[in-house]
Amino acid sequence: MNTTRIADLRQTVGWTQERLATESGVGLRTIQRLEAGNEASLETLSLVADALRVPVSELFTKIDDADFGTRVEALDSRATDQQTARDRATSASTWLYVGIGLVLTMLSFTMGSYGLVLFLAYWTGGLLILIALRRLILESRLDARYPLSRSRRQLREQRRAPSTRMPANVEPVS
Repeated sequence: MNTTRIADLRQTVGWTQERLATESGVGLRTIQRLEAGNEASLETLSLVADALRVPVSELFTKIDDADFGTRVEALDSRATDQQTARDRATSASTWLYVGIGLVLTMLSFTMGSYGLVLFLAYWTGGLLILIALRRLILESRLDARYPLSRSRRQLREQRRAPSTRMPANVEPVS
């Protein structure tokens, strides 16, 4: 039987079972079953781990089933790989914007007064277009392709939210 730490992690952050269910997007009964030691899908475990801001492997104190342990480790590894791939794709769009902007900036120096208009239009309007394209098109495609990853905006919002994780060396108060 796999032994979970979900109740301990939840209590460490000061959440009720209802709050964990809401934050993770799973049902209250599912949280109750998980804390009782019942099995769950890796998708459900991933949602709970994401809400608690820990890797899936940290939800367990002991994993008896070697096959399940391998799948949990593979899930954590896939999440890391997907986040890296997503970050590369997002960075590529930024570098494309900057590269085109540098070419247009150099070109604008040869165009006289129209060059200034081109320069200002690209660097202001182009930035707004880049942000819109990222939010409307790129992020939804990256969400579909890399479901275990988060956008930079989501990661930023998560970091701005009050931290729910205790440092590793702090014991929860009973």
